[in-house]
Amino acid sequence: MPWSTSTMPTESRGYLPALRFRALTGLYDPVVRLTSREERFKELLVEQAAPAAGQRVLDLGCGTGTLAIQVKQREPGAEVAGLDADPEMLAQARTKAEEAGVELELTEGFSTELPYEDGSFDRVLSTLFFHHLDPEPKRVTAREIARVLRPGGELHVADWGKPSDPAMAVAILGIRLLDGFENTADNVHGDLPRIFEEAGLEHAEQTNRLRTVLGTLALYRAERKN
Repeated sequence: MPWSTSTMPTESRGYLPALRFRALTGLYDPVVRLTSREERFKELLVEQAAPAAGQRVLDLGCGTGTLAIQVKQREPGAEVAGLDADPEMLAQARTKAEEAGVELELTEGFSTELPYEDGSFDRVLSTLFFHHLDPEPKRVTAREIARVLRPGGELHVADWGKPSDPAMAVAILGIRLLDGFENTADNVHGDLPRIFEEAGLEHAEQTNRLRTVLGTLALYRAERKN
């Protein structure tokens, strides 16, 4: 079977759909593809993470599974897991994995309580996820990532970042209006590397950035201390 799944209950806790309104969930893939230079930034992130055979990789906030599938296709010998709180997004991920003929471990759950043992992963990847989180859950999530990474493991993130110029500062206003000024503040202030290091990771840095119609898309990396 090209995908497997486990479920953590989310009904009593709630979550924010990726495009804020559940009715728009079916449009997630085309919207992201058209507005964020998705193909390019995910290609860069997978190259940066460089998954290897035998490694265990987590796509945190995996959505419809696009990144997880790309990782598995790049390195079939890696074990790839995806976690998301939205069962409708996971349903799309299962369909896409089936069509792509790849095996993914897909789990329903929350980033603030990752349902994995300490030191479970060699790589944690995340795309367009952190800006959805309020300030405290963002920091709790970073601590959870540090917990589930093995010593020497790496975090690789692509998300909205500090505007690279005045035009990008205007462009990001649409994202901030949609997703909230408070929870996007850490992103636009360039604070994600600091948050990662405060959570117990090291060598956190921005590695690349892309201009998009919705603002600056930044790539980051950090390492779990040995």
